[in-house]
Amino acid sequence: MVQRAGNPSQMPPRRNAREWYLTPILTLSAREQARLIRERRISSRELIAAHLDRIAAVNPVLNATVEVQHERALDDAATSDRDLAAGTVRGPLHGVPFSIKDSIEQAGARCTAGTVGRRDAAPSTADATLVARLRRAGAIPIARTNLPDLLFAFESANLIFGQTNNPYDVTRTSGGSSGGEAALIAACGSPLGLGSDAAGSVRLPAAFSGIAGIKPTSGRLPRTGHFPPAGGWLEMVWQIGPLARRVEDLIDAMRLLNGPDGIDPTVPDVSFREPAQVNLGDLRVAFYTDNGFAAADSEVSGVVRKAAAAIAPAVRSVAEARPACLAAAYDLEMKFIGPDGGDGLRAYLREIGSTEVHPLLTGWLDKLEPYRTDLAGMARYWAELDAYRAEMMRFLGDYDAILCPAYIHPALPHGDSIRDGNFRGFSHTMAYNMAGWPGVTLRCGESRTGLPIAVQVVAAPWREDIALRVALWLEEALGGWKASASLPPSL
Repeated sequence: MVQRAGNPSQMPPRRNAREWYLTPILTLSAREQARLIRERRISSRELIAAHLDRIAAVNPVLNATVEVQHERALDDAATSDRDLAAGTVRGPLHGVPFSIKDSIEQAGARCTAGTVGRRDAAPSTADATLVARLRRAGAIPIARTNLPDLLFAFESANLIFGQTNNPYDVTRTSGGSSGGEAALIAACGSPLGLGSDAAGSVRLPAAFSGIAGIKPTSGRLPRTGHFPPAGGWLEMVWQIGPLARRVEDLIDAMRLLNGPDGIDPTVPDVSFREPAQVNLGDLRVAFYTDNGFAAADSEVSGVVRKAAAAIAPAVRSVAEARPACLAAAYDLEMKFIGPDGGDGLRAYLREIGSTEVHPLLTGWLDKLEPYRTDLAGMARYWAELDAYRAEMMRFLGDYDAILCPAYIHPALPHGDSIRDGNFRGFSHTMAYNMAGWPGVTLRCGESRTGLPIAVQVVAAPWREDIALRVALWLEEALGGWKASASLPPSL
């Protein structure tokens, strides 16, 4: 079983790549791996080779990757090593690998979005904005990761690449839509990656796979280079966001990724506030385990309550409370995804050549039919959303942060996400897509069977600093990511 590594300053002297592979280095955060490279304790090429070996060991079990960029990553690593030898550090992630969900474009790589109409898509000609920003920080793309058909499922399974398995129990899903990304990071095949989230698609895979993930404020990060692209009424509810084993890497990534790119018109120039500047003692924290629509089970509820009790001495106050409008979040999300009953999505699939789609996507589309409306109905939907967002903001008059479930159960068995009772549970993440607020999920406990259980930490728009500061405290108090005993014991 992999154990969390200690202080990098206590790591043994540098050895060859295979010996590093047999040490806990792959369990370190991206920040710590970058420090070891800068200190010449390990080369970038050794680090990349170790991650490639790890992917080769775990991917036959997980099916998390759709493309592993062996030679390209090793060549980039060799360039990083030459730069460092010449005294040039390209950025805070110099020489460290990262992975990319297969809906985010990377120059020279095919971006399929998991749908058969893009099975033979031409390689992208440019990096997505956020990929380019990580590369400018010195990071090296190592793999592209699996996802659902056109991103529409809470499980990562499609007709091109098959299904991704959970690192803690292969009979269960790692979540969706960024499920390949979460599984690979949890299994130490990558320390950091990019996903996207319109209803929970960063936070739920992070929760099911026991890592950390953030959906930033709507409009925080540019979505240039994502497929499908931003646009239409749905664009206000989704964001690209980073995933990592450690909250410190989410903080570093948000610092690097923040800011407009001059292309995505929804991104204002709002500075990223530093979590280290947040005074926990000033925070008023609310928590709940039942949103009035789908109550969490006893194991998840117990972990949320444990987190609230743990942080109580460190903050100004903790109270069990929830916004009164939360029960409306599920219907609102479905209304804004499918005011045409899903006809627009069906037409888009035909347009891109996806004449056959995965059953989980069909299940999503079928659930949209009751929300079909006309122009007057769409106006009512907008009015409901305005009222919802106003009520959510009123709640922030009394509280600065919220602790709540990311989902009502630990990771589900394959195929069960589309069942009505389970599907309603995704309302816990949908609530903050519809509000546009930032949300962080991280592992705070585990089930009786050893599955990770996460807590979602939510704060006001543009206050990622508060959500991340609370998440960092909870990680330190409750342990955060814990390696799976079910995977090949190669670390």
